[in-house]
Amino acid sequence: MRLTEQSVWLRALARFSIPGVVLLAAASAAHASDVTLGIIGPHEYDLPVDFKPFNVLVQYGDGNAAGSYYNGSGARTPGEGSHTWSGMTKYVHFRSFDAVPGVGFAFELIQSESFTLANGKNYGGFGPTIVGPAAWFKPNAHSTFGFQTFMETPEGTRDATSPNYWSNISSFIFDYEWKHFSFDGDAGTVVGSTKHIRGQNSYFPGVVFYTNLRWSWKATKLLEPFFALDWQNVTGTYNNTRRSYVKDSSSREVALGVGMMFNIAKNFSFTTRYTHSVEGRNTPESNAYYIKLVYLW
Repeated sequence: MRLTEQSVWLRALARFSIPGVVLLAAASAAHASDVTLGIIGPHEYDLPVDFKPFNVLVQYGDGNAAGSYYNGSGARTPGEGSHTWSGMTKYVHFRSFDAVPGVGFAFELIQSESFTLANGKNYGGFGPTIVGPAAWFKPNAHSTFGFQTFMETPEGTRDATSPNYWSNISSFIFDYEWKHFSFDGDAGTVVGSTKHIRGQNSYFPGVVFYTNLRWSWKATKLLEPFFALDWQNVTGTYNNTRRSYVKDSSSREVALGVGMMFNIAKNFSFTTRYTHSVEGRNTPESNAYYIKLVYLW
């Protein structure tokens, strides 16, 4: 996409941010209920190439009232979930290079926030910080394909919001645009380092495999309803000290959602969505709502 089409791609970019994730899966039977990168909306990877540098500020927010829990057999068990609220404040710098024509680049700095209410207790604070780059190209004028990779720090402002290990979040990203419809998403993995806490057993966290798919209908210039599918599978957590896997530590979830994107201005958009689990194992259900605000300058 060339600079002569500036008004077109500015509108697309106002809807965009390469998403990060907070991986809070612990070395226990309890896992975070959100699917990795489940925060993304439609046109998340509808990106230009060969453009002047610009910046994006994004605020994500989501709440999950997980009143039930999927046990090891995949049965939905009432009363074993939790209520969680989380957010992400993100700055993204975009640029391209004359020496690498036809390729776009971005670098992100993300700060996460979270609050949990469960079993009569409540706690919250800042979570880990996430940083990393992304690169993409356009196979044709209507499509985008690329790769993103992020490092997540091990510490938050308190133990309850700290994974206590480094992790890498990497995925392939793609987008295809028709006149009245769009389809985009990602597919990737999360790999963590060994978890060490003084005086406790050593653990190797399970590997996460995930995909997030979004189908949207360009109903009007302002309104764009969409459908979301999120899938995640987490392998078992390994106790290095005892040389065995933690019982019921592997998990799986499939969630479906519907939402609406509001393209308010060429440099500002608002997206909202509701999502619910349709299948799972060893994970709280998703009964969640999401919002996303994007501002471009």
